Amino acid sequence: MYQKRWFQTLIVITLVLLIFLLFRETQYMFHPIYTYIGAISLPFIIGGLLYYISRPLMHILEAYKIPRIAAILIIFVLFILLIYLVITYIAPIAQEQFTRFIDSTDEWSLEIQSIIESWQNNQVIIPDQFAEPVDNATDSLINFAKDFAVGLPNFIFTLIAQIVQFVFLLVLVPFFLFYMLKDGDKLQPFLTQFFKEKRAKSLGRLLKRMDHTLSAFIQGQLTVSLCVGVLLYIGYVIIGLPYSLSLALFGMLTNVIPFAGPYLAVVPAILVAFFQDPMMVLYVIIIMIIAQQIEGNLISPNIMGKALQIHPLTIITLILAAGSIAGFIGLLFAIPFYAIVKTVVAHFYEEAFHSKEI
Repeated sequence: MYQKRWFQTLIVITLVLLIFLLFRETQYMFHPIYTYIGAISLPFIIGGLLYYISRPLMHILEAYKIPRIAAILIIFVLFILLIYLVITYIAPIAQEQFTRFIDSTDEWSLEIQSIIESWQNNQVIIPDQFAEPVDNATDSLINFAKDFAVGLPNFIFTLIAQIVQFVFLLVLVPFFLFYMLKDGDKLQPFLTQFFKEKRAKSLGRLLKRMDHTLSAFIQGQLTVSLCVGVLLYIGYVIIGLPYSLSLALFGMLTNVIPFAGPYLAVVPAILVAFFQDPMMVLYVIIIMIIAQQIEGNLISPNIMGKALQIHPLTIITLILAAGSIAGFIGLLFAIPFYAIVKTVVAHFYEEAFHSKEI
C-alpha cells in the first residue's frame, strides 16, 4: 500500500496542509521578516520594472563595445534627462489641469444636485408607491456628493503624505537599479551552482523562461500603455475636451491594469465631457473604442506577441478575484503572478513528460 500512487499523493497533501497550519499558528515569528520585506518591496519592485525597461538598452550599448558600468551611467543620465523633461514641460500643464479639475468638483456637485431636484419636482411618471424609495436613494446620492466634497481636502492631504513617503523610498531605487543592471546576469549561475548538473540545467531553463515572461509582460504592458495614452491625448485634443493631458495621463496609468484599466480610464473623461457638452460623451466613447481597437489589433500583438498566452476569460476571473482579495495591488500583480505560476507549472510538466518518454 505504501507504494501506491494515491497513498503517496495523500501523504503529500497532508504534509502540505500541516505546513500551512503550522505557518498560521506561528505567524508572530515571521513579523520581523514581513516588516523587512515591506520596507524594501516598493524600491525593489520599481527597480525591477526599470531594470526590465533599461536592460535592452544596456545590451545595445554593450554591443557597441561600451563597458557595462559606462552603459549603466548612460542609462542613468537618460533617465535623469527624461525626468527633467517631464517636470519641465508636462508636469506644470498636468498640475494646472488637475487643479482646475478639483476646483470644478464643487460646481459639478451643485449642478448634479440641481438636476436631481428639478427632476424630483417635475417627474410624474413614477407611481407614488415607488416615489419614496427613489427619493431616499436621491437623498443618499446628494449626501454622498456632499460628504465627498467635504472629505476631499483630507483625502488630498493624506495623498500628499503618501507621496512624500513614496518619494523617500524612491531614493533607494537608483541603488537597486544599479546593482540589478550590474549583477543581474550573475543570479542564474549563483542559484544553479547548488544543484547537480541535470537539476542545474533544468533550473537554468526555468529561470530563463520566467525572465522572458516577466520581460514580455513588463516591457509590453508599459509600451502599450504609453501608446494608448498618446492616442487618447490626440483624440481628446481633436474634440476639444478640457483637461486633455491629465485625462490622457490617467488613461495611460490605468491601462497597466489588464482588462479593467481601459474602462476605468474613460470614467473621468465621460464625466468631464458630460458637463462640457452631453454630445461630447459620444465622442469620448468613440475615441476610447478606436484607441482600444488599435491597441488590441495592432500594438499589443506586435509588442507583446503571444508570450503570455492567457485567455481573456482567465484574465477577467483573475482581475475579479485579485481585486476582491488584495484591492488595487492585486489588480496590478495578478496577471504577472499568474503568468509566472503558469510558466513554472508548464516547465515541471514538460520536464516530467520528457523524463517519462526517456
